[in-house]
Amino acid sequence: MTDRYASFVQSGAGRALVKRLGLPDPPRLRRHRPGEPLVPGPVLLGAATAGRLAEPVGKILTAAGVALRDPATAVPDPASGRTPGSAALVYDATGITDSTGLRQLYDFFHPQARAVQPSGRVIVLGTPPDECGSPREATAQRALEGLTRSIGKEFGRGVTAQLVYVTRDGDAGTPTSLEATLRFLLSGRSAYVSGQVIRIGTGRAEPPLDWDRPLDGQVVLVTGAARGIGAALAGVLARDGARVVALDIPAAGDELAAVANEIAGTAVQLDLTAPDAPTRLAEHLAARHGRVDVVVHNAGITRDRTLGRMDADRWDSVLDVNLSSQERINDVLLERELIPAGGRIVSVSSIAGIAGNRGQTNYATSKAGVVGLVESLAPVLREREISVNAVAPGFIETRLTARIPLVLREAGRRMNSMSQGGLPVDVAETIGWLAWPASGAVSGNIVRVCGQSLLGA
Repeated sequence: MTDRYASFVQSGAGRALVKRLGLPDPPRLRRHRPGEPLVPGPVLLGAATAGRLAEPVGKILTAAGVALRDPATAVPDPASGRTPGSAALVYDATGITDSTGLRQLYDFFHPQARAVQPSGRVIVLGTPPDECGSPREATAQRALEGLTRSIGKEFGRGVTAQLVYVTRDGDAGTPTSLEATLRFLLSGRSAYVSGQVIRIGTGRAEPPLDWDRPLDGQVVLVTGAARGIGAALAGVLARDGARVVALDIPAAGDELAAVANEIAGTAVQLDLTAPDAPTRLAEHLAARHGRVDVVVHNAGITRDRTLGRMDADRWDSVLDVNLSSQERINDVLLERELIPAGGRIVSVSSIAGIAGNRGQTNYATSKAGVVGLVESLAPVLREREISVNAVAPGFIETRLTARIPLVLREAGRRMNSMSQGGLPVDVAETIGWLAWPASGAVSGNIVRVCGQSLLGA
């Protein structure tokens, strides 16, 4: 689906009109292209006094081929008054232990606010407030959320901003998952992800031999793979080296086969609401692959009506497909130990499950349930070294959103920091990162892919 307004804005006449009338100004977003460098320019790395992450982060970025800039040199030029531009700002705030220390954030970001390049990245690193040694430290670390979310709304021009809480009690998986997270957030893969809080804890995480193929040799199941986000997801995972098992309902068999053939994957036609579906799926995975390293629960439906006008079938079908089927499949795959240690489960929620939506009480309930599924399973599966996370898409340009009335569709596109809708590939790239073996210490997260939507913020 084409966003004609965004296309017009990029024209000469459009640029002039936007500037004169103060209209929404959708920027061109930097998205991932294989073979491109991680970032298109130098990264400014700063740290609060006694920060614990600046040194390891510096080593990670240097090893990844990133040019680091010293904050001492990133000062306004006396002649022009301009500050040298940076492709990204990374700041270690773990050393801030009380509210007075928050001044260090101003001292770092104030001179850089106008110097970040278009589609630049801002990453702040902190300590989880529940791991802090005092209430004052926890207060200061919690304040970082307001900083990053505001930066995401202020800097504009496609710049994204994220807060990454990194556990103090790290194991071997923590630095690996920190690297995986930095690589995702700094790259074009995270183009439509902004204003997010990501937690890196402990867990099994294995670095890839090749960061360009972080899923090499992994068996990945994708439900709802025949079209839209599912088809884009299958393509991204295959590009990253995965052996994709693409699943959808028999009615979508032709489209499903086309997707599977294009990525050299396998197709499974199965109605997930059938009583024997979990068993049949488990038997197929066991017979063909012996395991499944990643399970992506993408299948979902909508049956919209206001609650007062909704019949029971609409309620039941949406809850069954979007939520209950995930629970049943997880139960069987885990019971049969088909998801090994180091496995990952990624579910697709929705911004509707966070903010609610008129006319979608069934859908919002199911997607909020997905959030609950992730939050409740994460501590249980940690003992089995399996991570579980969810993504929550906002307005994504698909055939479903193309059916939305024009006024509502335009509102969905513009009511975010990017002033545009996302693409299916944006959701796929985010799921891909959570599916990497290197991301195993990232668990229990709900990551919104919404361009920092104003809804539910």
